[in-house]
Amino acid sequence: MTGRSQARQAGAGDLLELVRTGRATTRGALQQATGLSRATVGQRLDRLFRAGWLREGAGGPVDSPLGGRPSITLEFDDAHAVVLAADLDTRHARAAVLSLTGETLAEHSGTLVVEDGPDAVLGELGGWFAELLEKSGHGADEVCGIGLAVPGPVDSATGRVVQPPIMPGWDGYDIRGRLARAFTAHTGTPAPPVLVDNDANLMAYGEQRTGRPDCSAFVLVKVSTGIGAGVVVDGSIYRGIDGGAGDIGHIRVGAEALCRCGSYGCLAAVASGGAVARRLTEAGVPAASGADVRDLLASGHPEAAALAREAGRRVGDVLATVVTLLNPGVLMIAGDLAGTAFLTGLRELLYQRALPRSTAHLDVVRSRLGERAALIGAGALVVEHLYAPERVEERLRVLGV
Repeated sequence: MTGRSQARQAGAGDLLELVRTGRATTRGALQQATGLSRATVGQRLDRLFRAGWLREGAGGPVDSPLGGRPSITLEFDDAHAVVLAADLDTRHARAAVLSLTGETLAEHSGTLVVEDGPDAVLGELGGWFAELLEKSGHGADEVCGIGLAVPGPVDSATGRVVQPPIMPGWDGYDIRGRLARAFTAHTGTPAPPVLVDNDANLMAYGEQRTGRPDCSAFVLVKVSTGIGAGVVVDGSIYRGIDGGAGDIGHIRVGAEALCRCGSYGCLAAVASGGAVARRLTEAGVPAASGADVRDLLASGHPEAAALAREAGRRVGDVLATVVTLLNPGVLMIAGDLAGTAFLTGLRELLYQRALPRSTAHLDVVRSRLGERAALIGAGALVVEHLYAPERVEERLRVLGV
């Protein structure tokens, strides 16, 4: 961000972005990065200080060979607000209060069944949020945003799920509005902005942001009740034109099994945690869900391991095409089936079917954040949305600074 044209455009939001990302953390570095004068940088920083979004840190090193006083560093003040985040699975949910840098301040998990419908589920979630805020010692007026992960395709422009195969009754529902009303009903405070995205997208975003920030093409595949993928390209979630990107569970693989979406032969119908649970039950090993399969795998159950490996091979066959198309640096596997048996089968078919050129620099790994990945991703999504340069300018005007 150098030169006269960029200097005219660099506002307080641009300076905050430079500090928050660590690209420029002193006044001098901000001048150099933006081309703004010292006085203009000072004026724009003053607005950020008055908003409580920046603070001064320790003095940095002295760059001049002549010595002198060290430069005072600037830091994003993550204590001025908190974020609420939640991750809905089909029968279970997790919610948390997060700092603006992703630290967990309070967390809760429990049973929430998406088939009970959005009105009941989101109303209950509002109660969870109120309890978590009390537990964390933060007030509802400190919440700057709410992020929600759901197990279905989401139109990010509206925050509504679009024909979700495993979320009956949620299609087109106003999730943002209902969750905002639930927050207000339980806290007595006007709701902050609510952002909604697909769970695999937010898992991918959380994992890439915290563990692989330099990976420019990152793919995460979640294999639980269903199968979905999240794709992060150049630091941004790739959603497609209406949120349908990554829905690999409904790629047809030639099988005859009936999928919950109503079609036959979908990958999820034969290789998801739910599909493995069904086959185990048919074989006399009771398993109602992917979570039950996960527990059987953890106990070393041989039939569960064999079926998980077979499921991995089916998913690996599909991912060979995904990897050839996207050429990612990281392929991360998450969810109930993401264990040794499944990964063994996946690698067998992936490396057999994909072009060697596509896998030469590919890391196939397991989730690092585990069940908290979507929460971290939801929190990061809220922060990136609210502190984007153009939105910073709007929010500063509303604050009157």
